[in-house]
Amino acid sequence: MSFYAKDTKRFLTKLTPRKLFNAAQVLSSFYYTKYTRKATQWGMPFTISVEPTTACNLRCPECPSGLRAFSRPTGNLKEDFFKDTIDEMYKELMYLIFYFQGEPYVNPKFLDMVKYANQKGIYTITSTNGHFLNDENCRKTIESGLDRIIISVDGTTQEVYEQYRKEGNLKNVLAGARNLVKWKEKLGAKHPHTIFQFLVVKPNEHQIPEIYKLAKEIGIDEVKLKTAQVYDYENGNPLIPTIDKYARYRENEDGKFVVKNELLNHCWKLWNSCVITWDGVVVPCCFDKDATFKLGDLKKQSFKELWQGEAYQNFRSDILLGRDQIEICTNCTEGCKVWA
Repeated sequence: MSFYAKDTKRFLTKLTPRKLFNAAQVLSSFYYTKYTRKATQWGMPFTISVEPTTACNLRCPECPSGLRAFSRPTGNLKEDFFKDTIDEMYKELMYLIFYFQGEPYVNPKFLDMVKYANQKGIYTITSTNGHFLNDENCRKTIESGLDRIIISVDGTTQEVYEQYRKEGNLKNVLAGARNLVKWKEKLGAKHPHTIFQFLVVKPNEHQIPEIYKLAKEIGIDEVKLKTAQVYDYENGNPLIPTIDKYARYRENEDGKFVVKNELLNHCWKLWNSCVITWDGVVVPCCFDKDATFKLGDLKKQSFKELWQGEAYQNFRSDILLGRDQIEICTNCTEGCKVWA
């Protein structure tokens, strides 16, 4: 059985009739909304992203965590609050992403929370810069039941890697990846599904073939190439790739750069998912990095109240009126045209 088949099988084993019915409700309400142009939400989200921490050991140039540029509070997700949130939502959740901003392994309770979600039958995913994958953490990662781990490897040589992953050490990251593979074999585990994520930017685009070779050599299950979001793109940016298929932006005849994809006035993410910050604030999606659009606070209300509440419904209605009028949407290119 291939790595992909094993991962898919593990995901499918965690589905229940209730989760599938909820997903059908969400999908139906999304298309009903597109047809009627009236924001309608049936069901609960079937995926959420939870932020373990805002702290990070690196200083990546296009990341608020790396730039230490948040205006919102910083801190670590508390285990008790996390458990309370999951207890309310787990019966509908298909999968949970333990990542928003920051490096998840900075939170000392991170893997305990993964284990709790796993015990509740939720498929779990995290994304890491790979600097904390020592022997102990790798063993605990396997034992937590984590289903998928994305390791950011944005270069195959230190010189190239550090051009984006500022203050990062590629040797440590690759050693961590080898540790993870070693502990999977030692414990006879089929999980987590391991992914090298390669953020394609101009300094590393020539190393795309090499990342596949490196992943195969180490025993990583999959490589994903990701396009890079940059904030200051209008006049060009040294990070924008020259290989067009990996660039989110195109250059117009006047020399100005624009986002490639058309901003369609609907968004699947507003119907199937949300992001919960470390301190319980709910925001619409991963593009709201500084939690500018606060749609509720789980310390003050239940998730169901929030999900069907006035703030959320108003934001969904605003999306239908014009995504180009919402700041966090103007640099978004993911998942928009698929649902056209």
